[in-house]
Amino acid sequence: MLQFVIAGLVLGGIYAIASAGLVITYTSSGILNFAFGAMAFFIARFYYYLHTQESWSIAAAAVVSIVLAAPAMGVVLYFLLFRYLRLSAPLIKVVATIGLLVAIPSLATLAFGNQAIQQAPGLAPEPVAVYQFLGVPVTLDQVIVYACVIVTVVAGALVLRYTEVGLKVRAMVDSPAMTGLSGTNPGAISVGVWAVSTFFAGLVGVLAAPIIGLDSGKFTVLIAASLAAVVAAKLRNLPVAVLVGLAMGVATSLFQRYLPPASQWTTEIIDAVPFMVIALFLVYSLIRGGRVGDNEGWGGVLDRAITPQGESRLAGSASGTVETASVGVVGKYAGPLLLMVVVGALPMIVSGYWVGLFAQAFAYAVIFLSWTIVTGEGGMLWLCQITFAGVGALTTAQLASNHGWPVLAAALVGGLVAMVMGALVGFLSIRLGDLYVALVTLTFGLLMENLVFTLPTFVNQGLGLSVNRPGFATTDLTFTYLSLLVFVVIALFIVNFRRSTTGLALNAARWSEAGARTSGISVVQQKVIAGSLAAFIAGIGGALIAMAQSPFQPAEFATFQGVVWLAIFVTIGVRSNVAALIAGVMFVFPDALFQYYLPSWTTLPEILSVLFGLGAISAAKYPEGALAENSRRLRALLQGFRPARPGGEPPGDLGVPVGVAAVSPAPRISEQVS
Repeated sequence: MLQFVIAGLVLGGIYAIASAGLVITYTSSGILNFAFGAMAFFIARFYYYLHTQESWSIAAAAVVSIVLAAPAMGVVLYFLLFRYLRLSAPLIKVVATIGLLVAIPSLATLAFGNQAIQQAPGLAPEPVAVYQFLGVPVTLDQVIVYACVIVTVVAGALVLRYTEVGLKVRAMVDSPAMTGLSGTNPGAISVGVWAVSTFFAGLVGVLAAPIIGLDSGKFTVLIAASLAAVVAAKLRNLPVAVLVGLAMGVATSLFQRYLPPASQWTTEIIDAVPFMVIALFLVYSLIRGGRVGDNEGWGGVLDRAITPQGESRLAGSASGTVETASVGVVGKYAGPLLLMVVVGALPMIVSGYWVGLFAQAFAYAVIFLSWTIVTGEGGMLWLCQITFAGVGALTTAQLASNHGWPVLAAALVGGLVAMVMGALVGFLSIRLGDLYVALVTLTFGLLMENLVFTLPTFVNQGLGLSVNRPGFATTDLTFTYLSLLVFVVIALFIVNFRRSTTGLALNAARWSEAGARTSGISVVQQKVIAGSLAAFIAGIGGALIAMAQSPFQPAEFATFQGVVWLAIFVTIGVRSNVAALIAGVMFVFPDALFQYYLPSWTTLPEILSVLFGLGAISAAKYPEGALAENSRRLRALLQGFRPARPGGEPPGDLGVPVGVAAVSPAPRISEQVS
């Protein structure tokens, strides 16, 4: 048993260091860095490049990569991005770090190459020395991990507790505004905090690489597991985060000791240990009652007073104040309708392979519409929409192929099953706060991916699952237009949903939860409805994908692939139905076009990932997305070309929010007298 405890402490130590870095950045800046794993991968890959490919010594490679490059990355990202996010809405912060999560691994591939790496070196010289401790073999790599954990905890506690730097950091945690009034520069402290955090990321990357390999996906999953310790620590308690991280590592190792090694469930349960911790925390929080709160836990009264209120929504910038009534109904809908007509006509122009791609693009567009409901209208960042799509696809395949159901009826049931899951996830998470919604939905997606999507029934010995198309839409062209029809129907439903009582109540809750509650609106109920509808739409879209590219693999619905989908959609505009259609086309066609015409250009996927990641980061400045921003500028330009109205009035009410009457200027004193 001691052998498994010692081995578990290695993984637990990596969890502990990662959770320490995450807690430090959150408590000092209010940003939970979802890109921590991507940063760790980048530094680990840089260390491998220096040590293995360029034959540097371990000490030199470690100093340059971990001690110099990692903090430098934190400083650069702070000045380019993070300093602008301090007072942003929680969802904007999460989306920006998700953009980094998508972009950084691709940047690493472009910089260092994409060759397969079988074994990554650690900080110990090879061959790695082995020691005996109470009769248990311990490698030098393990000893280094233990030492790093001890130094991290002890040095961190001493610095924060007994030094002037630690006093200033703790002061900024309590209130950045008051820290600035006391003569300390909060920006300088933030730069230092981000440098320390990315140092931890680099250290985690180099320590973890010999264990999990140099794969960006595995690093992201590792950090997602570390988030369990951060959640258990309520985002702020550093000692609790470290202890829970260590405990998770030991528990994982003990499961390996006592569970049967030949069982498939053993591997799945081991992978699910961190997410079980989050589930236990949720149950405890629900029993205890009350809102865990993410905004409430950062900064003081003055900071919250100067923080823009009502910005829990993803969309809600100044760009949204351009009124649309002045352009009329035709001006408002002509562009989207024209674009839909053009896209809808393209399948009749192309032939063969390309028609099938349009079918896939329209199916993906249906899934993107689920974010239009839950994020665009509900103001919640759900990271498991791809999971609901997988549920819809798997349910459709089981009912249609194994039980003889009509495929459309099976797809409808698949959407309903996803809808029930969405209602449950929303009920468990929404009352905890916006940031916890993102964490819980990410956890739910990973649990489904590891425990359900890997079942033998769904994997089918690696052959995948097949779903027949409806009898009236067996060809690619007919099925393409069936998918487009489903998209149009759901898009029209969303348009009417916005105007309904529920939609207006949801809009009020997005702008100000406190104001909505004052008006008698049940915020939790409205958001649960939005999440349920979004899950249903995603389930329908997943069923369409299953029909479009049958046979399909459950692995195609991996949780972090859904993060890439979200980055694409946020780049274009998460509140727009037309943006969902464009996002579907953008996800499918660029890669297909270059593979067909330029097959030798192997770096294209990485370039696209970088662009989509940067697009998601741009949400910090343009929350409405590129489509809405360009539409706003075009409308402003058209307003400028309109002739002046009689009496010298301006050609429009540019800048007046929708639904707010223009106020005439006050009369002059001479006019009042007359």
